Amino acid sequence: TPECTTTLKVGATPAPHAEILEVVKEILAQQGITLDIVVFNDYIQPNTAVEDGSLDANYFQHITYMNEFNASDGTHLVSAAEIHYEPFGLYAGKTASLDALADGAQIAVPNDTTNEARALLLLQQEGLITLKEGAGITATKADIAENPKNLDIVELEASQLPVRLADVDMAVINGNYAIDAGLKVADALAVEAADGEAATAYVNVLTVKEGRESDPAIQALVEALQSQEVKDYIETTYEGAVVPVF
Repeated sequence: TPECTTTLKVGATPAPHAEILEVVKEILAQQGITLDIVVFNDYIQPNTAVEDGSLDANYFQHITYMNEFNASDGTHLVSAAEIHYEPFGLYAGKTASLDALADGAQIAVPNDTTNEARALLLLQQEGLITLKEGAGITATKADIAENPKNLDIVELEASQLPVRLADVDMAVINGNYAIDAGLKVADALAVEAADGEAATAYVNVLTVKEGRESDPAIQALVEALQSQEVKDYIETTYEGAVVPVF
């Protein structure tokens, strides 16, 4: 009956989040829950809107960003569920394979703090460099303890990496910029491991205001997001660029 219907307003960024929510919308409709997807192109409004109650939830950010936002803005946001992560890939530029990397080869990485650390962790995962103990998700070039091939780490604006790929031996590129440039994760020489430090730190979560995690409608949303249907959609649509963690 109409009086039993619930509407959930959920903020999301366009791809892949809003696209994934379109699949969820159909699942929830069968349960009498209307999903109202509100698309944002920034990372601040979807959080302040969950905090002030004008949104019931948002799905756009990774857990580390959410925690930092709480710390800087005094918000009370919590993760209701872990959904996916978007792995970083190491792509071939002038050099076609890891084995062929020459001494002093240039590897481009994003120059912003969070993403540079992710890139360095991927190079460490592949045995190309060793970072200082505990550098982890805050690592910078200064934290490289061992660099047996004397690799030249070139720091560039994240969006510039695909453009400059042909000028360097290799580049570590963010998932979204790789997708935009037509690079497939399947073609990457190396990809962040699903059980690595980065996958845990950068898992994309469904975010709600503290105290709303156990709302029946939020629980229904979590169940729909973590359904086999959504998993199949993610795997088919994004071909490895978006990896479900449920």
